[in-house]
Amino acid sequence: MKTRPRHYLKTALCVTLMPGASSAFADFIGDSKGSLELRNFYYSRDFRDGTPSQSKREEWAQGFILNLQSGFTDGTVGFGVDAIGMLGLKLDSSPDRTGTGLLPRGSDKRAEDDYSKLAVTAKARVAQSELRIGGLNPVLPLLSSNNSRLLPQVFNGAQLVSKDITGLSVTAGQVDSVKQRDSSSSDDLTLTSQFSGYAAVTGDHYSYGGLDYQVLPNLTLSYHLSELDDIVRRNYLGVKFNAPLGAGKAFAEARYFDARETGRSLVGEVDNRTFSSNMGYTIAGHTLSGGYQKSSGDTAFPYISGTDTYLFGEMLVSTFSLANEKAIYAGYGYDFAALGIPGLTFNLRYVKGDDVDPANIKTSKSAALRALNEEGHEWERSTDIIYVVQSGPLKNLSLRWRNATNRSNYADSGDENRVIASYVINF
Repeated sequence: MKTRPRHYLKTALCVTLMPGASSAFADFIGDSKGSLELRNFYYSRDFRDGTPSQSKREEWAQGFILNLQSGFTDGTVGFGVDAIGMLGLKLDSSPDRTGTGLLPRGSDKRAEDDYSKLAVTAKARVAQSELRIGGLNPVLPLLSSNNSRLLPQVFNGAQLVSKDITGLSVTAGQVDSVKQRDSSSSDDLTLTSQFSGYAAVTGDHYSYGGLDYQVLPNLTLSYHLSELDDIVRRNYLGVKFNAPLGAGKAFAEARYFDARETGRSLVGEVDNRTFSSNMGYTIAGHTLSGGYQKSSGDTAFPYISGTDTYLFGEMLVSTFSLANEKAIYAGYGYDFAALGIPGLTFNLRYVKGDDVDPANIKTSKSAALRALNEEGHEWERSTDIIYVVQSGPLKNLSLRWRNATNRSNYADSGDENRVIASYVINF
């Protein structure tokens, strides 16, 4: 008789938590689930301007991500526990090609042969409210955990999400440390930006909260706020809309961010307001989209180090969010399921940025711009091709190629390729 992996998970939870478990643990065990992702990642960025210190970043690595999730115990208050274990292995690297974000490296710039990290999260649920304490992977406007490399970024803290009021989602949380995507250690929280001009000062904790209200079935309004202790306070307003239009579907979203220094202003001045928008139309597998992004103020768009920006203008090489920068972008996507090839998708995107203030950019190119009293500009084009096997013994195998070309007059231009093979085993 063949024993399924899910059986081992249930048995392990029973033995660990309560030999002879009572009926109170029936849902805790019965609703448990797990997955193992094997992620193979090749990354290459070629600096086309011949950077003297390093002309290329190029590494290849293998990752393993084990994700275990329990159900909740029975009762008014249900309790549970989740755990995620991660291992990264070096396949190819050298000191003159490190810094890809795939692997940690020492002071000699040599990548480590392997690294690992573990995050355990206790959870409790009452009605439609859930509290999580421990490892967190939030994807929120003001704290968006980065999962764009070999292993995901994980924060340590507590987060409460309540959906007890119909249509309203309330979020509140606080984190005090982070395990970056290419690190095993827990690090303090810092503020950064593209070509950061901020001092390397750590904050004791980062607090955040938000309201997302679905006013209508196709309209959602959002307000979020956050503060990195004695460093920065940020606010966010969002509007998201979608509706059927003809034979297809129209969508539009606007995001507005406001950031100012707070408390003892340990990093100095923070003065940024950024508007980011996107709209488009989907029909018969085709998606056309475009938008506008504008940064105002004396400093670049700030965010917690290592996270995603949550800006529509963010690309593989640039985030298009420097001081005073304005960007326009357009995209085209196609889902080949419309042609009878489910699992295959293609996306093409182009972004052009102008009016960049070079004042706080520490590059030789920006120094030349300052001397000539000129502004910076850049553009980036990216393609993304993904195929996910739909059936058979290789079901859930994902193959992905991401390619980007970036050209800039204020920083090193770059050509980037990412090849990612991912296989997920669910149990």
